[in-house]
Amino acid sequence: MEKCYLMTALVLLGLTVRWTVSLNSYSGAGKPPMFGDYEAQRHWQEITINLPIKQWYFNGSDNNLQYWGLDYPPLTAYHSLLCAYVAKFINPDWIALHTSRGYESQAHKLFMRATVLIADLLIYIPAVVLYCCCLKEISTKKKIANALCILLYPGLILIDYGHFQYNSVSLGFALWGVLGVSYDWDLLGSLAFCLAINYKQMELYHSLPFFCFLLGKCFKKGLKGKGFVLLIKLACTVVASFILCWLPFFTEREQTLQVLRRLFPVDRGLFEDKVANIWCTFSVFLKIRDILPHHIQIMISFCFTFLSLLPTCIKLTLHPSPKGFKFTLVSCALSFFLFSFQVHEKSILLVSLPVCLVLREIPFMSTWFLLVSTFSMLPLLLKDELLMPSVVTVMAFFIACATSFSIFEKTSEEELQLKSFSISVRKYFPCFTFLPRIIRHLYVGLLLPWPLPQSTGSGRAGPAAMAHGPSRSAACGIFPDRGMNPCPLHQQVDSQPLCHQGSPEGHSFDSETSNLFIFIFIIT
Repeated sequence: MEKCYLMTALVLLGLTVRWTVSLNSYSGAGKPPMFGDYEAQRHWQEITINLPIKQWYFNGSDNNLQYWGLDYPPLTAYHSLLCAYVAKFINPDWIALHTSRGYESQAHKLFMRATVLIADLLIYIPAVVLYCCCLKEISTKKKIANALCILLYPGLILIDYGHFQYNSVSLGFALWGVLGVSYDWDLLGSLAFCLAINYKQMELYHSLPFFCFLLGKCFKKGLKGKGFVLLIKLACTVVASFILCWLPFFTEREQTLQVLRRLFPVDRGLFEDKVANIWCTFSVFLKIRDILPHHIQIMISFCFTFLSLLPTCIKLTLHPSPKGFKFTLVSCALSFFLFSFQVHEKSILLVSLPVCLVLREIPFMSTWFLLVSTFSMLPLLLKDELLMPSVVTVMAFFIACATSFSIFEKTSEEELQLKSFSISVRKYFPCFTFLPRIIRHLYVGLLLPWPLPQSTGSGRAGPAAMAHGPSRSAACGIFPDRGMNPCPLHQQVDSQPLCHQGSPEGHSFDSETSNLFIFIFIIT
């Protein structure tokens, strides 16, 4: 009974935090002509209730696809239609065709925020509570603490209740799917995950772990007996759920193709805005989007994504387990986020959900990742004037995790589950030991613009220290085979490194210092 009271109080706390954030600004508030995601969701309600289904995804006089055209799967459209019926009952002006474009009012904002809260309360929050209650081998207090941290994750709250989206619906369905397949409710789990994909196509980030885990279960039971029967049941469940969701769009071939074109718009580019993935980071040095053709970008991103997620998927297929399934979800979602085509900053939420599921196993790394994932969306949050709610929710989440899991006490190699990784690195990648030296030389030679000092008679760096110019320092020590002098940083003067002759404290430019520079450089 006490557990029920605590869980109820926890849910009320989560709802309070969500509603408090919803009182702030939203995407595109008062910014015509396109406004933002808030207007996109309102516009989809306008389209779905005023136009026949066959026109929802097609460009026309009443449906300008350049103005927030519908680009999510049918289940999102059905949800918009349901919300539109309620909106029409309250105030038809909110969803009037054409004339409601850019509609903003406090009453309408209250309605839109309420739709997010209700969807969250019906789908996502029950899944979180049930998942934490089903955790084994931990006390009731730990289960409640785990639920508290997941419900207070700031990234999802800020995007859904600040920026304005319905990510909790697709993530909630995905979590119901995780619950189902983890506890041998395989058909229900498959159905729930199919609903997640049919609500947002980005749930494909999680599709391979589901497929490999269920396939591994079939292999384990034997494909000549129960395993084959399970495989047939799963296939029928998936096909039936997709047919039901897509049935209105199967009437004509062009309808189906148009929906698919809207769901996967390859012309949008490799990434959007300031997304914290490999391609956006690499574009700082080389503008891939301007150099390579579109189809080459797609091929490269596909190859990198596939190769990066392949090892964990193979292992999960051969050795299926609920724990391995959760970690494979993290790995595959992160592979998609880092390497796949057409990624935007909000896609990090698809990685954050499975990370929330392993909070108990690796609390320190999970907390760190979830904080960084929220920080990675800072440009978007600043654009929406959500800095203050971001700071408050991040602090609340950090305090909850620090007090619930003692994250700073479980940081050994074994507790972080990095021992096998470090052994593999030491065994298979000894050639990478030269990388710190190369990066150190690059940092010293290319990133430090100041000329290097020369020795004076007193052992201090004097005016003659300006003898070497930047051009020489850039080349020194990096290409020794070309006959260049060794880097002055490694020359010895009075038994001390030359670059530290001017240091009053006499500290040396040791490997720890250089590694710190390397770490800062990589993080930046």
